Amino acid sequence: MALAALLSVAAGCGGGPSAPPPASPSPVDGPIVLVSIDTLRADRLPAYGYTKLKAPAIDGLASDGVLFERAYSHVPQTLPAHASILSGKLPFETGVRDNVGFGVKPGERMLAGLLHDRGYATAGIVSAYVLRADTGIGRGFDLFDADLPAASMETNIAQVRRDGAQSEAAAERWLDAQPSRRWFLFLHLYEPHKPYLSPPQFRALAPYDGAVAYADEIVGKLIDHLKARQLYDASTIVLLSDHGEGLGDHGEQEHGLFVYDESIHVPLVIKLPGRQGAGRRASDVVAHIDIVPTILDLVQAPARADLRGRSLAPLLRGAARLSERPVYSEALYARYHFGWSELTALTDDRFRYIKAPREELYDLQRDPHERDNLAAQRASARDALRSALDRFVAGQTIQPPGQIPTDARERLQALGYVGATTDVSRPGAELPDPKDKRAVLDAYRAAIDRAGDRQWAAGIALLQGILREDPAMADVWDQLAIFAMHVGRDDLALDAYKRYIALRPSEPSGYLGAAGLLLRMQRVQEAREHAELGARVATEADTRSRQSAHELLARIALAMHDSQRARAEAALTRAADPRLPMPSYVEARLLYDEHKYAEALPLFERALNEQRQAGGAPLAELHYYAGDTYARLERYPQAEEQFGAELRDFPNNVRARAAAAMLYRASGRMELAGRTIDDMLRITPTPESYALAERLWNIFGNPQKAGAVRAEGQRAFGARQPR
Repeated sequence: MALAALLSVAAGCGGGPSAPPPASPSPVDGPIVLVSIDTLRADRLPAYGYTKLKAPAIDGLASDGVLFERAYSHVPQTLPAHASILSGKLPFETGVRDNVGFGVKPGERMLAGLLHDRGYATAGIVSAYVLRADTGIGRGFDLFDADLPAASMETNIAQVRRDGAQSEAAAERWLDAQPSRRWFLFLHLYEPHKPYLSPPQFRALAPYDGAVAYADEIVGKLIDHLKARQLYDASTIVLLSDHGEGLGDHGEQEHGLFVYDESIHVPLVIKLPGRQGAGRRASDVVAHIDIVPTILDLVQAPARADLRGRSLAPLLRGAARLSERPVYSEALYARYHFGWSELTALTDDRFRYIKAPREELYDLQRDPHERDNLAAQRASARDALRSALDRFVAGQTIQPPGQIPTDARERLQALGYVGATTDVSRPGAELPDPKDKRAVLDAYRAAIDRAGDRQWAAGIALLQGILREDPAMADVWDQLAIFAMHVGRDDLALDAYKRYIALRPSEPSGYLGAAGLLLRMQRVQEAREHAELGARVATEADTRSRQSAHELLARIALAMHDSQRARAEAALTRAADPRLPMPSYVEARLLYDEHKYAEALPLFERALNEQRQAGGAPLAELHYYAGDTYARLERYPQAEEQFGAELRDFPNNVRARAAAAMLYRASGRMELAGRTIDDMLRITPTPESYALAERLWNIFGNPQKAGAVRAEGQRAFGARQPR
């Protein structure tokens, strides 16, 4: 067994298929469609034996193509998995090891670009923020559509995504506009990802199953459209998933922590033009990195010597088997975000070996659910596979993540991805085994769920429970600070930031988070000190943190009426990120603060135009101050437009929401004004929001409403409720 394992892994590091393809196969020259259904377990589809739901579209595709019974992901996380799917490279080769703080390298050659070079029009249409354009996952596409809802702070976490039906409709519009049949479409659907959304017709099913059934319905719409356009028969269609979902099988409800079958065994169906190989099932062990070589082979593009994967075209065309080649998988989520050990694994025809502080070995033929760990009983196989895995990753390191923009960090945290990272330099063998920490992760994810439903107090209590057990978890302190700020518990938030800084003194985000909070608390001198520390610890390469630090320092200088410092910091902000219109904004603010509104307005308009043309991240409060300036100059329609834009980008801006309510009331839209006040209390339930709502209702001549709001605020905040 040990010798077989060694030979198996040796074969997996190079070489080609054991059976050559038929002579002179016809090249694929028509449409190519790659559909990725996020978080879809293979064993939750009827085509793989599941009986509790119907998936007619995927069943039909499998009948018309080849179904791969044993396809595996290299990593149970969305961004790294898609980087492997679209590049043909393993995670330690792409450098994309986690959803947070990583992106595709600028020089990476992706499938879309390779097909574009062969004359294909290309489009990528995605449904989740984690695949947003600035991750680089859309590199090489002629069109990359990641048109997703605005920041998740206003809405439930489920809405930081696009309904798959909307993505599919966008795909139809794009393919209808193509003048020829030589095109490549990548369509990503997010439905089976928690919180498992589905329309009413599927809600009699278990939540996950209902989301899978809905994803199948969306796939069916795309297939129907291809058939209506007489494109289906000529199309090559690849349907797969990036990873699976735990659903409690090994104690993990979601994904990212483990590399068991429920997390990395994914569906894979490939339909060739003319239904070649229709109905065949392949039992070979295959992987995500085989997709790019397969498609390149089908279009008869030159083979890429830098890819470890191999073409599956021989199996599609009737070859009996490919040579055995094991699949490498990794789970670094626990390492990056909680300081626990990483997990790496090899899966071959029979065994899965998992390298962990407590090693695991499973006989997948006799124990497909991985209940019986044979690592102690089968020492020779364990040692052979461990040695093979060590050689496979020899020389590879766990790269630290880079900084991400503040808005991206907040959205990812709202989706349940931890926003900070831990020290990755320690050997994994010295760290806790993730198997022993499942309860901690469950509590963390439950806290995220509570926050997503705006149950901030419950989320805070769960995070505090985690920290009582392990006060060294820096990123949980960071998350606690953010939760506390949402409900105006500024002292708790500030303490959490200080704890985070003590654990991560070289991390700029802690100083900058505290600086922003202190500025809000009007403790401007302390805010300046923290922002200066943030700028000081940010490395030269960390332009995001330097930009955030100088932007904060400019705002602090404005609060201190220090015009010279404000201008200097605005210039440094622009140097770190030329897309930000900070100099124009600061000049406008200086005039605004002197009540010179007519003179300030052209500068605000210039800043708005610069922001629009640059296409960068929105500048906080730019739309608000422009709107307030319009309102003071009695240009009310423009003011209303600007307040709306501010709230789309920054839903927690209570001043913008209060100003919008005032405008609605002034124009006789009292019902809309009332809803706007209610939204303010729902979205940003802080003591300040309740005090502002009380004042607004008094201004509006409704003391009963004002009294009700005051009583509600006192129940929620007690003595902390301002008057």
